[in-house]
Amino acid sequence: KVIQIKCYGLLCWFLIGLLNDHCFCAYTQTMHEHFQWNILDYEYPNEYLRDRALLTGKFRPRNNLPVGIEIWNDKVFVTVPRWREGIPSTLNYVPINSPVKNPRLIPYPSWEMNELGNCDNGLSTVYRIHADKCDRLWVLDTGTFGIGNTTQNPCPYAINIFDLKTDTRIRRYEFKPQDINSRTFIANIAVDLVDSNDCDKAFAYFTDELGYGLIVYSYAENRSWRFEHGYFMPDPLRGDFTINKLNFQWQEEGVFGMSLSPIQHDGYRLLFFSPLASYREFVVSTEILRNSSKVEDGYKDFYPLQERGPNSHTTARVMDENGIQFFNLIDQNAIGCWNSKTEYHPLNLGLVFKDDVKLIFPADVKVDRYHNLWVSSDRMSDFLLSDLNFRDINFRIFFAPISVLIQNTPCNDYSYTLNSVFPEKIYNNIFLK
Repeated sequence: KVIQIKCYGLLCWFLIGLLNDHCFCAYTQTMHEHFQWNILDYEYPNEYLRDRALLTGKFRPRNNLPVGIEIWNDKVFVTVPRWREGIPSTLNYVPINSPVKNPRLIPYPSWEMNELGNCDNGLSTVYRIHADKCDRLWVLDTGTFGIGNTTQNPCPYAINIFDLKTDTRIRRYEFKPQDINSRTFIANIAVDLVDSNDCDKAFAYFTDELGYGLIVYSYAENRSWRFEHGYFMPDPLRGDFTINKLNFQWQEEGVFGMSLSPIQHDGYRLLFFSPLASYREFVVSTEILRNSSKVEDGYKDFYPLQERGPNSHTTARVMDENGIQFFNLIDQNAIGCWNSKTEYHPLNLGLVFKDDVKLIFPADVKVDRYHNLWVSSDRMSDFLLSDLNFRDINFRIFFAPISVLIQNTPCNDYSYTLNSVFPEKIYNNIFLK
């Protein structure tokens, strides 16, 4: 018997899942393109204020590039670093069930909280963010304006933590002078919730890409400490990049991408990481990282794993609660995967999504609480080193159920039984575009 189904986006994946035990279903492995922008715009309180911002240069649309994403309930968060003039807000969101595919960004939690140079009560530049199971949004403000040789530091590095249910900031913590050095550039964050029933038992890890360090923050103790290691440094043989036919060198880029495993039998997680200028994966137990006394005596507790293979630079990764890691492959316009129940080896790595037009520079990867993978792309290398054509679609956000994406890849886990179903009250308009 042949059953024909006409369906779109997540609804199609859901129906295929329901029929999977009863028939042979062919499908194309891809991701649903949920948002797309030629150029970014913002939701000002009124059009007069938007026009005034355009006239005064406080808003220069061509200078805005989305970098980080996060998903929480009915919001998709989007960060825009202040690399150039005219970025009105660095931490923003859009409604997940927006009636248009290019919604204007809404500053979070407010316009006032996104004021450049307001060190105590504002956010200057935000890259990556994380929403934890306690409904908190962890935000690292680098306190910077500019990029590379143009970088200025009007404010210190500071962790800002927001209560997502009330949209209020509940904590701000400034890094200590000994946490950073003269080269420090921190853009990535991983959050380790030790006990979901005790939200105070949490740690956060931050990678210092250019200062070659890893900073640990204890929420319960409200203090931080810094690890340094040779594995945080770039590989001198892996500093050459070619993306979208643009060749360039990022040979000083050290430790960047991170992912945390599920809790292991010993009660700790594993932190997987790699430098940007590298093809190799490394790992350390959070038992080591949580112990500040190990800062001077932890060298042999970090372990190298295999190289991924040629053209496998990565900046972002995430691991779901089943232990499947997803990572961007910026040279390949692709998203890779690895099932951590297998050896970290090129033969055990797979591709779950690749598109040489829509996925030029996959910038961030996230897993939501409903077991869907979300991916953003932003043509970052063209933006920084060449130019964007704003008549084209330049920025996209995709999603798809993990259980579907890993089929027919080395990452497939036959014990994977989690269904990707959105709550109807939140996502009831998601297919009406």
